[in-house]
Amino acid sequence: MDRAIVHMDLDTFFVSCERRNNSELNGIPLIIGGGDRGVVASCSYEARKFGVRSAMPIRMALKLCPDAKIIRGDHELYSNLSHLVTEIIQEKVPVMEKASIDEFYLDLSGMDKFFGCYQWTTEIAEAVKKEAGLPISFALSTNKTVSKIGTGEAKPLGKLEIKEALVKPFLNPLSIKKIPMVGNVTFQLLSRIGIRTIQTLSEMPVHMLQQMIGKNGTELWKKANGIDENPVIPYSERKSISTERTFTNDTMDIVALKGLIAGMAEQLAYQLRKEKWLTSTVTLKIRYANFDTETKQCRVAYTAVDHTLSRVALDLFEKLYTRRMRLRLVGLRFTNLVHGQHQMDLFEDTEELINLYQSMDYLKNRFGSNAVGRAAGFNVLKV
Repeated sequence: MDRAIVHMDLDTFFVSCERRNNSELNGIPLIIGGGDRGVVASCSYEARKFGVRSAMPIRMALKLCPDAKIIRGDHELYSNLSHLVTEIIQEKVPVMEKASIDEFYLDLSGMDKFFGCYQWTTEIAEAVKKEAGLPISFALSTNKTVSKIGTGEAKPLGKLEIKEALVKPFLNPLSIKKIPMVGNVTFQLLSRIGIRTIQTLSEMPVHMLQQMIGKNGTELWKKANGIDENPVIPYSERKSISTERTFTNDTMDIVALKGLIAGMAEQLAYQLRKEKWLTSTVTLKIRYANFDTETKQCRVAYTAVDHTLSRVALDLFEKLYTRRMRLRLVGLRFTNLVHGQHQMDLFEDTEELINLYQSMDYLKNRFGSNAVGRAAGFNVLKV
């Protein structure tokens, strides 16, 4: 059976959410982000024409586009609209993967027997625009890689179908930058030997790519040739990561308990980033010495950063630990996970903080998860 894989992407999602609620923002250069020392979380197409891009320092963005309007951003609005779009799409397709806060993959394989897949996807996009008030683009093809590249070419507010016979003619003239796994380092490396288009990359011997970029060489060659067997992974709200600590001696040492919770949040947040997850729900559990167990949870904007998740976890502890009794267990769980890179906290992050996280993760990846961390997280209780 021929595969029919769709990639759907909400156009300039944060900008579109703001314009949905305020039509006066339409048509003007718009930047969503933090203050003067912050970075750009998202920007409108009008701002992109001046060279503004995501993760750029706000000060640099304003030099390029001094007339741009800056909006700090509304975490709750973006999360709520993302959930709304997820529900709209999920109700209409057999298999859906939520790749990030604003990206979705659909597996419509076999549905041509009952519906035209392209027409069906068009109707889904129209439903999103009508019910959520947000613009969305999509591409339909034989696999995830080609459909994702197709969506990028279709934007804004576009739709594209790339049938199997047209995959190579579609990919060949495009820049290798269009391939999802090609970052700046890989692009510069390949550019130095004259590989700038996908066609040139597809014609390279696989063993040469392996020698140049390691084990990812084969995967990159496959993508350049329009080959991608990765399945669409069904979305589930039940996915979670968690940790808990049972104490040898029951305790009511508040300082130590808070240090433990901060350390838990830091370790789980690192796991999120390492596995490319974002969470939108934090749940704290405590168990008293008499075995009474209580939990409390909080919804947050999709994130994977320590300082946000630690703050939320500690706030939950303050609200949950109301009895002057010893505790025998503390647990922390992050749920409602979606695949994606750190993005939502760009509203609060400074360029220095983003660099700090990148450096910390590098050290943890190389020397182990306990190689570096915040001081509060090392103040933990012995078990």
